[in-house]
Amino acid sequence: MTGGTYLGMPAFPVAAREAVRDGVLRANLRRATHTIRDRRARAVAELADWDRLRAAGAAVKDHTLRHLDRYLLQLEEAVTAAGGTVHWAVDADEANRIVTELVRATGEREVVKVKSMATQEIGLNEALEAAGIAAYETDLAELIVQLGHDRPSHILVPAIHRNRAEIRDIFRAEMGRWGRPAPDVLGDDPRELAEAARLHLREKFLRAKVAVSGANFMVAETGTMVVFESEGNGRMCLTLPETLISVVGIEKVVPTFRDLEIFLQTLPRSSTAERMNPYTTMWTGLGPSRGADGDGPSAFHLVLLDNGRTDTLADETGRQALRCIRCSACLNVCPVYERAGGHAYGSVYPGPIGAVLSPQLRGTDSDIDASLPFASTLCGACYEVCPVAIDIPEILVHLRERVAQGGPATRDGIRVRIRPAHGHTAERAAMRAARLLLDRPGALRAGERLLARARRLAPRRLPGPGRAWTDTRELPSVPAESFRDWWTRERGSRR
Repeated sequence: MTGGTYLGMPAFPVAAREAVRDGVLRANLRRATHTIRDRRARAVAELADWDRLRAAGAAVKDHTLRHLDRYLLQLEEAVTAAGGTVHWAVDADEANRIVTELVRATGEREVVKVKSMATQEIGLNEALEAAGIAAYETDLAELIVQLGHDRPSHILVPAIHRNRAEIRDIFRAEMGRWGRPAPDVLGDDPRELAEAARLHLREKFLRAKVAVSGANFMVAETGTMVVFESEGNGRMCLTLPETLISVVGIEKVVPTFRDLEIFLQTLPRSSTAERMNPYTTMWTGLGPSRGADGDGPSAFHLVLLDNGRTDTLADETGRQALRCIRCSACLNVCPVYERAGGHAYGSVYPGPIGAVLSPQLRGTDSDIDASLPFASTLCGACYEVCPVAIDIPEILVHLRERVAQGGPATRDGIRVRIRPAHGHTAERAAMRAARLLLDRPGALRAGERLLARARRLAPRRLPGPGRAWTDTRELPSVPAESFRDWWTRERGSRR
């Protein structure tokens, strides 16, 4: 993996075509997404002011993004005053170099990790491995993915594509190579699997001197880092090791501690359908000093990651994607994700949010990224469930226009003009023809009359590129009369 892209992955249409043929994968996804979204709907319905919380969360994020430079400097000052060290990383390579050097400086050759989308985005595990440093995932789902030499397929539940029998087989085959082996007799009961993981990870927690984390939020006024998790493994990583390194996207900052109140209500309900997050860990700088009466790391480093975020911020339509709080609600309601799964997106950010975030962070030069804005039906379900009201369909259409037509964009802080992607010549020609026709009412009427007379010749299947559409769908029947004729007959006299 490089730059958040899985090497060798085909464009979304090709990858999705293969995924929908996997019956086991589709069954796993359908069962999991339906369960999560039904529970979320019930949890959200308990709050009479959900719409106001949603609007407040969007307002806080938008305000922060408009003044991001000021709040990041305030955050740096607060973290430094509390004993932490702040590093700035313009891209994935710089962030990986900073973290690798910090680990090497401790003399250690292994780290434990809290679940983190940012470190997956930059390919930190692979960078550490290349430097001879072993990185151990401690989140249960991330552990399953790592032991299975697999890739995450969901933001919240990275191993959502695996069932219990598959997880049992992975634990039996792989745990012994990474540390404490699985029990000789291991069933597929969730409690047995969780206990095997707990025992396997416990020795890692007790031995590790360095931990790497992300953060869900950073509070500018106090320099506080906030991590939401459901298992408690993250807290073990955040308190036991001597050195803690947190890699966090610059968009995760919020102005004040009071702003957290909104997200403490909306994130748990939208992600895990819980009223309150089971484990919410907050720390400011070094916290209590390590010693006989204290605990916590004796060194804290915060790596602030850009990696395309400033470029995204420059796009007035696309910047709302930076509001995302990684709840994954949009994945669980998306009909495309449910059928294709997360791997088809070729990115650590799958689903609707990945379809708008990845092409902005990475650009649309590759076939994968150029295809992602089209990985949607534009049904709008993602927007309806988003706890910070990101209008994902609007961004998708905006990015589709960029891919098909080209146009201005910001890359590495420089305003450039993107060339149209390959494969959209026919689409551009069709749009130009439509514009010419719609600008000439007389020609439009003549064309409608001609098509009306050819109503009986309507094909059951489309030729050429349209064939892919009618291979799995029937063309709608042609109405007995055109809308224009109906309007004239029904309303013409009133005019």
